[in-house]
Amino acid sequence: MTTQTALLSLNRSSLYYRPVGPDPVEVALKHRIDEIYTDRPFYGSRRMTAQLQREGHAINRKRVQRYMREMGIWGVAPGPHTSTPHPMHKVYPYLLKGVTPAYPNHVWGIDVTYIRLVHGWLYLVAIIDWYSRYVVAWELSETLELPFVLTAAKRALTIAVPTIWNHDQGSHFTSPQYTALLLAQEVQISMDSKGRALDNIFTERLWRSVKYEEVYLHDYSGPRDAHQGLARYFTLYNHERLHPSATPRRHPGFIRSRTPQEFRS
Repeated sequence: MTTQTALLSLNRSSLYYRPVGPDPVEVALKHRIDEIYTDRPFYGSRRMTAQLQREGHAINRKRVQRYMREMGIWGVAPGPHTSTPHPMHKVYPYLLKGVTPAYPNHVWGIDVTYIRLVHGWLYLVAIIDWYSRYVVAWELSETLELPFVLTAAKRALTIAVPTIWNHDQGSHFTSPQYTALLLAQEVQISMDSKGRALDNIFTERLWRSVKYEEVYLHDYSGPRDAHQGLARYFTLYNHERLHPSATPRRHPGFIRSRTPQEFRS
């Protein structure tokens, strides 16, 4: 072995390396943070820390802040803090003041959430039509990197084109690669601003439904198991599950997407 590694210019210790999985304590704490946040999305790191300590967890606020940041979550109560945009990325104005979604493909929203596994976690991005509550597209990823957001956005735009696309100011949604996709279709980009966190309530309700009706009822063993479970659930959610008006959702693609010229009229 020593001779072979020398000939190949390899470090012998690297051949014996085995990836170390997530710390079980970290996994358990993140899962619990997810449960608390799903039930009380207005909890920021201060109240999250207090709740965990009340339950007997030896954890400080700095660690909770780090976990919440890694999970891509923050308290949704109105306040001075929104998700942080990249300093070099353009921020677009908020377009939904006084606007009520009035027809399919009028307003879409996009957001990312944490999906727990038995021994780890994934991230789920979903695009929802605010009028019909239809999930237009979704994607899973093991990291919070940009590609899975782009994949979901591209897939959604093959189904229909909204008038307005709303989201927070996170670095995913201010990235030039992402905004270029929307601008190429002449979509009007709207970004949550100070005090507007609650405007994404449609997506927050979706996350609650996904987690209480699917994720928390199943212990996903890995990414493949999670993908299969969520695929089944979103089919149910879009085509069979009743929304508050007691009627099934209609696929936004069934309503002809308006052309860019019609958007401007």
